[in-house]
Amino acid sequence: MDTVTADRIEKQVLLRAPRSRVWRALADAGEFGRWFGVELSGAFTPGARLTGRITHKGYEHIPFEMTIERIEPERLFSWRWHPNALDPAVDYSAEPTTLIVFELREVEGGTLLTVVESGFDRLPPDRLEAAYRGNEKGWTGQMKAIEQHVTQGG
Repeated sequence: MDTVTADRIEKQVLLRAPRSRVWRALADAGEFGRWFGVELSGAFTPGARLTGRITHKGYEHIPFEMTIERIEPERLFSWRWHPNALDPAVDYSAEPTTLIVFELREVEGGTLLTVVESGFDRLPPDRLEAAYRGNEKGWTGQMKAIEQHVTQGG
């Protein structure tokens, strides 16, 4: 089920893996990077600002930056970033960030993972549509990536 409004993207996937396994894939910076497609410096702790680079083919020259918001073990992991910040010549630092929230819920057959990215309506008008469209497509791919990672021994 996907829910889309002008300000938020929401995706859900049932992962046939224990909640502890899904949590490790989200909350360990090294493991997160393997399925998400980034190399990061540092560990995930509330308030931490991590930098790195994207590892997806064709995007290796793009820097990556995220700020960790909340960590509630095996339940919730949230962070902020500048969405669709793909032009290395542009300084996105003055723009508002969007908030990404991963929530885990144990359900019959595994773990229900929900990701919500919100705050698009605060972006500059000339960036809003591309950021929203790019991230809507991106989260579809990332949900498949984490599913493969946790179910195929990633």
